[in-house]
Amino acid sequence: MSHAPNEPDAAVGEAAAPEPASQLPQEAEPPEEGVTAELVRELDERTADLQRLQAEYVNYKRRVDRDREVVRDTARAAVLVGLLGVLDDLDRARDHGELTGGFKAVADSLERALTGLGLERFGTPGEPFDPRVHEALMHEHGDDVDGPTAQTILQPGYRVGERVLRAARVAVVEPLVVPPEGASPGPESPEPESPEPESPEPESPEPESPEPESNEREH
Repeated sequence: MSHAPNEPDAAVGEAAAPEPASQLPQEAEPPEEGVTAELVRELDERTADLQRLQAEYVNYKRRVDRDREVVRDTARAAVLVGLLGVLDDLDRARDHGELTGGFKAVADSLERALTGLGLERFGTPGEPFDPRVHEALMHEHGDDVDGPTAQTILQPGYRVGERVLRAARVAVVEPLVVPPEGASPGPESPEPESPEPESPEPESPEPESPEPESNEREH
């Protein structure tokens, strides 16, 4: 008995039936809005922390630099103050004509070095008197000035920047106070009245003692 040739499977050559929709891969759903907001909030917090740390570091560095500058200026001023007496001696030697030869070269070199460290000398005859930078040792009056004037510089002053190491010691001339013409003089203070001498009280007359009666009666 011959068998009939096998019939091709009905599924062969036919298009595969579409799979049910439930079996198709689903696209990834977007994250929920709450999760996104939380991530954004955490990112903002971390950014704010980094900015705060950076600002604190900048302030710390600025403060350290400022403190270092103050310490350096204080140490430099202390050294310069100790050398002011030497500069005064050099000025006196120069005024007496004793600053000559090698001694003068050394003095000039020292003054240049101190100037390089920021030391500044001040005090000019005839400049207005300023109590912040001048120390008045003498006072005079004159009619050729309009206000208190440092007429003579007795000893120069020194400063570093805005810091005064020593005030200039000066003789101050102040203007004479002249009353304007036509001004009536001020009321003269009355002279104190001298107390009148007290008149002595009259002495009360002493009572006269009665004369003794004569024992003899007149007849």
